[in-house]
Amino acid sequence: MRKKNSAPTMKDVALEAGVALGTVSKVINGIPVGESYRLRVEDAIRKLDYHVNSYAQGLKASRTYTAALLIPNTSNPFFAELVYHINTALLKRKYRMLLCTTDYDSRMEQEYVNIAKQNKVDGIIGLTYNPNLQVEENIPFVSIDRSMGSHIPCVACDNFAGGQMAVEKLADLGCRSIAFLRVGSSLDSEPNKRKAGFENGCLARGLSFSEKILDDDEPLSKFEHFFQEHLSDGRLEFDGLFCVTDFLAYQMIKILKKMGLRVPEDVQVIGFDGVRAFGDGDYFCSTIVQPVRDIAEMCVDLLLQENMATKPPLVCLPVTYAYGGTTKEEAEL
Repeated sequence: MRKKNSAPTMKDVALEAGVALGTVSKVINGIPVGESYRLRVEDAIRKLDYHVNSYAQGLKASRTYTAALLIPNTSNPFFAELVYHINTALLKRKYRMLLCTTDYDSRMEQEYVNIAKQNKVDGIIGLTYNPNLQVEENIPFVSIDRSMGSHIPCVACDNFAGGQMAVEKLADLGCRSIAFLRVGSSLDSEPNKRKAGFENGCLARGLSFSEKILDDDEPLSKFEHFFQEHLSDGRLEFDGLFCVTDFLAYQMIKILKKMGLRVPEDVQVIGFDGVRAFGDGDYFCSTIVQPVRDIAEMCVDLLLQENMATKPPLVCLPVTYAYGGTTKEEAEL
């Protein structure tokens, strides 16, 4: 007899339904049984309020049906959107997500990877910044935006094409001199290709261009000094800006307005990522949009594939352009 206040077990369900324990197991796992048996088991489950212990089920199968996501933070709108879509993609596949915010801490990133060694998660999706991150070959791991070796697939958008697309759009809208602005670590990663795409686009269109690149720990005021150095009679030497992220573009627009410069009348601005206000509102700025939902789906698909040897080292997904009020498209005015 079941103890009072204890959670019902499969054995309790079998006794209540008057069937064998194996029959209960088949019903719970979707294996066909006789219709009368199925109905009796389902009635017993409802009566006893029985719930499958997915954790115990996972232990028997050497799985926890949980995947970890390593991401710097959720305060950045792009990261937050990525978290949402990865969680949604995992839930569709009956997996849970363990969210690990690392705040760019290399030590913390490595600690979270070590969790997988203890079989507490079935795999890891990571947007990481630790150049020395150690991931053993038997740990399922999918990297976002950074190639980490042939045994770890990397998923990214086409950053080179995005940088070139931004230049082509600015050129089509009348810009003749464009500046590239970036803040970021020196870590070799796929987003670094935005700069190469920008340069290639400028050369292809015969545009003059300038570049200002800051390390993560440098103050944004250096960009204002850069603008001042290129200011003559109240006008900038360049009439277009390509910022490596939308958040950086947003910050640069504030600096330009503080200097008395109008966007887009005096300077047109294009960012990168496709960030929207409140998740589904207007774009922060005219932008190169990353296919975040597709990136999330691809990461989860690769993570849950059984054969690691067949996984590609790099999956590059296409980007698109979206108007966001900081460029001069007549159709949008």
